[in-house]
Amino acid sequence: MIPPNASLVKYDNPVLVSRNTEKKTPRARNLKASPTPPANTGPVPNPPPKGKSPSSVADAKTQQTEEILNSILPPREWQEGGQLWVQQVSSTPATRLDVVNLQEQLDLRLQQRQARETGICPVRRELYSQCFDELIRQVTINCAERGLLLLRVRDEIRMTIAAYQTLYESSVAFGMRKALQAEQGKADMEKRISELETDKRDLERQVNELKAKCEAIEKREAERRQVEEKKHSEEIQFLKRTNQQLKTQLEGIIAPKK
Repeated sequence: MIPPNASLVKYDNPVLVSRNTEKKTPRARNLKASPTPPANTGPVPNPPPKGKSPSSVADAKTQQTEEILNSILPPREWQEGGQLWVQQVSSTPATRLDVVNLQEQLDLRLQQRQARETGICPVRRELYSQCFDELIRQVTINCAERGLLLLRVRDEIRMTIAAYQTLYESSVAFGMRKALQAEQGKADMEKRISELETDKRDLERQVNELKAKCEAIEKREAERRQVEEKKHSEEIQFLKRTNQQLKTQLEGIIAPKK
């Protein structure tokens, strides 16, 4: 039986839990997958009680390690053909060869899934997270306390990354909001500029019309002034001629009397 998703974490062989599709609670599944009741629920094994054989102490320690491993790396469950399968994480101690194989598998998976070498890459992050989980499993088998401490480090890293992701998403949303506001403000400003340009053209047209009217009035007034000046000059010349004629006639009348 092959699990649905391959992982760098080492698991035991899948175990058939139920042959029907009836929904089971996680507690019922755990009881079916591991019928032996746990000896102790705490992460740190208790000292062996007096009178117990070394084999029973070793079994209790193994059970304790399995419980800690199951709490750190929960068993995988899936259904296939109406059957429920459960696969628990392996509790076999790791050797040097296992670590070398883990490194080779990590490099192979990075190459197969074409993970990016630099920058943000979800594929690379997932594979390195699986590798870290496998290292936690290997360390937990030898020292449960050290494994729990690594679990705390892993959870802190995940929370930090989640916080950065939330901050990034909020900043992107804020940037998009500001961009939309800027676009809306730009449209309003462009509309206002268009209205002002229209008003400017209307005012320029009115100025040109008033200038044309002013020039026409000035031209008309200049022509009228010239006509009046000419008329006035002609009247002066007429009056001068009339005066001269009257003076001549007057002199002609006075001269014979003498």
